[in-house]
Amino acid sequence: MSLTRTRILVTGGAGFLGSHLCERLLAEGHDVLCVDNYFTGRKDNIAHLIGNPHFEAHRHDVTFPLYVEVDQIYNLACPASPVHYQFDPVQTTKTSVIGAINMLGLAKRVGATILQASTSEVYGDPTVHPQTEEYRGNVNPLGPRACYDEGKRCAETLFFDYHRQHEVRIKVVRIFNTYGPRMHPNDGRVVSNFIMQALQNQDITLYGDGGQTRAFCFVDDLVDGLIRMMATGPEVTGPVNIGNPHEISVRELAERVIRITGSASRIVHRPLPQDDPLQRCPDISLAQSALGWRPKVELDTGLRQTADYFKRMLAAADSPASQGVAG
Repeated sequence: MSLTRTRILVTGGAGFLGSHLCERLLAEGHDVLCVDNYFTGRKDNIAHLIGNPHFEAHRHDVTFPLYVEVDQIYNLACPASPVHYQFDPVQTTKTSVIGAINMLGLAKRVGATILQASTSEVYGDPTVHPQTEEYRGNVNPLGPRACYDEGKRCAETLFFDYHRQHEVRIKVVRIFNTYGPRMHPNDGRVVSNFIMQALQNQDITLYGDGGQTRAFCFVDDLVDGLIRMMATGPEVTGPVNIGNPHEISVRELAERVIRITGSASRIVHRPLPQDDPLQRCPDISLAQSALGWRPKVELDTGLRQTADYFKRMLAAADSPASQGVAG
């Protein structure tokens, strides 16, 4: 066993992805500092980690500087679903851009390696399929999704400029649709929407005709990709796509969720939101060659684990204790 533990900062550490990453890093023997402002992150996501002597949680907004001593930084802080990032679009852009500046400044000061959790949204509504890292995207800079899309694109620019100008050691990954336990139940993302609706036998809402496609990566696979990226040598900066290359239609996803949950839900249609991409699927050739990574968890397996999580959440919400009723 190593006598020195790597000190790792995870911004957005109480969020869906961040909490799983913190858990994995602790299991690997590191000291983990979780930073979150709890806008979309939840204390429940990290409650089971609080007693660990090598874990620390700190309430902080990355749009303000942070002064800590760490060896590695995973910059995951930013609302990642339209419901949340469109609630306060100016703050979303600030989180991506000013947050990147602050975390890059910290990495420069302490000599840390820093990983940016970028997104497949930098490709916008793609005209190239599947998307390779060389594709420059088709983003509407004036639309309602731009606060997130353009904020993340600007963050990537900052990362590569800090690397060129200040020799900061950077890693950039572009995360495609990810799902799993600890997703926010009201985040508006398609997997959580469908499962919550199915478990309550509500109508499942399809936007458009349901023919738009996505490729869904289970959270455990995603976290493995992030850690593998951080472990690469300084010559690997990215960007690297991390996602599942198995593409399915949103309608097929809805049908799978109904089958897995045994739901009586019906499928209903609503108009397609503005700038919602019709196709989204990663080319992961670079992740395979540079990281030795590819996803392993089958979609049905991951959906069952996610549905079980939401089922427990709904049961807890319905319990007498949660409603303040003596039992």
